[in-house]
Amino acid sequence: MTRNRATAIGFIAVLLWSFLALLTVGSTPVPPLMLNAICFAIGGSIGLIWTHFSGGLAQLRKISWKVYAFGTLGVFGYHALYFSALRLAPAAEAGLIAYLWPLLIVLLSGLLPGESIRRGHILGGLLGFLGAGLIILGTGARFDTAHLPGYALAFACALTWSSYSVLSRRLGDVPTASVAVFCLASAALSFLLHLGLETTIWPQTTLGWVSVVALGLGPVGLAFYVWDIGVKKGDIQLLGTASYAAPLLSTLVLILAGIAAPSWSLMAACFLITGGAYVAARASK
Repeated sequence: MTRNRATAIGFIAVLLWSFLALLTVGSTPVPPLMLNAICFAIGGSIGLIWTHFSGGLAQLRKISWKVYAFGTLGVFGYHALYFSALRLAPAAEAGLIAYLWPLLIVLLSGLLPGESIRRGHILGGLLGFLGAGLIILGTGARFDTAHLPGYALAFACALTWSSYSVLSRRLGDVPTASVAVFCLASAALSFLLHLGLETTIWPQTTLGWVSVVALGLGPVGLAFYVWDIGVKKGDIQLLGTASYAAPLLSTLVLILAGIAAPSWSLMAACFLITGGAYVAARASK
């Protein structure tokens, strides 16, 4: 597989994540950890079926338990920290800090063998972060020291996903089928936490069930498999910068669905994120 093709496959994850907010709204009133458990169970099961018909489940037994522990900590840890951050801090501010992960991917990837960071990568990542900031903080929200614990968890969330993505590069020989086990283990952990912390509430409407299943098939399913291919074999700096398209596309999807309204800040964010991706692409060339 060529580097460009792997990068394009990895970007499919960004496109899928752009539907995360819309489908999450549609899944209301299912509590977050329960939703996590259901979606990861769907995503992991689909992965096992694909593995069975493509390379056989026997390949999963050859993978070290350390790899499974690493992947589960990355996938489950990110979501657990994210949900915890939103409990202790306003969603807008915590979300913006959590969205440092694409920029951190660009910066941390320079530590990988055979990779180098150019000024264009850093500039592109910063432009993308500014664009994401315009979208997420467009409501006029402000940071408050009273929410420092939540901000710290949000930063830990960003560091967890960026570290998982960059270190996955070192596991290039590990088959992507391993992600199915990451998802199923994350589903089990989410379910246990749900039992201890939440009240069980199933989807109340057909739309709710469709949203939950769609989440499990796409943003919390297929997205992790294609992302694994992208970060292992693609242009990880360009992929990190291009990830800032997720909050932009997510907002556009909400506007098309009539849930959000267009604004001048959104247009400015579009120019910043697109410009950042262009600058990073030029640096990669």
